[in-house]
Amino acid sequence: MKKIVVLIVALLSAVTLYAKGDLHLFEIENKAGKITPSMIEKAFTSQGFSLGVNSEMNGPFQKQFEKTTFKVFTLLTLYHTKLSKDLVKAHPQAGVFVPMGVGIYQGLKEDTLHISALTSEAQAKILGADSEILKKIEKEVLKVITNLAPNVKHTISEDSLKESRDLITRYELELEGQDWATAKENVEMSLESGFEPLGFVMPSFLDYNEELKEGGTAESPYDFYDTYSICKLKVIYTVAQSRPEAAAFAPCTVMVYKKKDEDKIVMGFPAVYNWMSSALVQDKEANEVLMKAQNDFESILKEITE
Repeated sequence: MKKIVVLIVALLSAVTLYAKGDLHLFEIENKAGKITPSMIEKAFTSQGFSLGVNSEMNGPFQKQFEKTTFKVFTLLTLYHTKLSKDLVKAHPQAGVFVPMGVGIYQGLKEDTLHISALTSEAQAKILGADSEILKKIEKEVLKVITNLAPNVKHTISEDSLKESRDLITRYELELEGQDWATAKENVEMSLESGFEPLGFVMPSFLDYNEELKEGGTAESPYDFYDTYSICKLKVIYTVAQSRPEAAAFAPCTVMVYKKKDEDKIVMGFPAVYNWMSSALVQDKEANEVLMKAQNDFESILKEITE
């Protein structure tokens, strides 16, 4: 009997070690409010990261919904200035993490500031490709956050919900010999004109191919590689009521690129199924606004590619 009990304990321990979630979660004592999103941004940009956006959301929450439950709610997006180039050259779809999200939030009645970010394993799962580069970037992210204050508490989220749907929503436009520069212009005009009527906003745009080419001193495998940061305020607000850690997925980064050896333009973004699975979003209203955003965004890409 003793051997059986020991074996069961060992098996349970192994399962506990194996089963872990998709989000790094950090807690910092912040009663005095000394740790700010601007301070966190500076910590990243001084340690090899480039800024995508630093979007303070409480103002928009108050304006559109006339209330907020947070002292702090900021969407910070960043990418590693050097390592992200290697990542996108090796894995075309990795542009959905250029930039990647870092959620920063603190409830009205809380003394604790929270930070959320995806693990490298979660990013690899989304991309469908493991990469040592993702682990190197993760190491740099962890170093920055754990050095913010001496009292940083770091945990991993609960094991993610099972998800069988594609984690990257991807569409392709076959050029069939058409001039790619003209097609690119048409695609991006259609994207930008399609966002606003459906309630999406675009806080930033990045011509990433210019960085890949390093001012003409390096070769890029792409004719162009652009990324858009896209968000929908109602989605962020609604999900934040039950799962504020899902801020690590917002704004969503949309990739639009053409490889030099391909006759097609590829567009894609991390599907909302990631929010549901990784952040364990189970609230009915939150799931409804996420699925509406997914369907709306797909409708834009379908219209461009059909």
